[in-house]
Amino acid sequence: MSFVFEGRIWIFGDDINTDLLKPQITRVRNMTDAEAAKYVMFANRPGWVKKVKPGDIIVGGKNFGCGSSRFAIGPIKELGISCIIAESMSRIFFRNAINYGFPVLITPGITNFCQEGNILRINIISGVIQNITKQKEMNVEPLPEDSPPMQILKAGGILSQLKQEYMQKKS
Repeated sequence: MSFVFEGRIWIFGDDINTDLLKPQITRVRNMTDAEAAKYVMFANRPGWVKKVKPGDIIVGGKNFGCGSSRFAIGPIKELGISCIIAESMSRIFFRNAINYGFPVLITPGITNFCQEGNILRINIISGVIQNITKQKEMNVEPLPEDSPPMQILKAGGILSQLKQEYMQKKS
């Protein structure tokens, strides 16, 4: 997996909760992640999913992924979103994303650094974020290479990591 992401950004404000990311209707109807992807952000931005292209990036404000502990990353990944960066994130959303093998990065100051539609290049190992559109750069605290979250991401998610560790112990 590459840890450098480049794509068009979509900006969402503060307190984007998991009910907006994966609405209750998707659970009531027992939808797959692919089916649920049609409803991501529907309540606050109807029609948005039809505009998303593979490789796009979500930029969030403060407290991104708050609310219930609903596992909301699957539908986002199904849309082709490559990563999420936000001013701050709920801890459980952050861990759910990492455990699923989906890259996220806490990025204070990001909403003042860019505008919707800009192209960003994000290196989550170095913490360098480049706004290709505006030709400027910022640095944030990266995910340390030896940290548990980065080790889980490198393995492709917690299940993959556990399988790899189990197979190593078996041999």
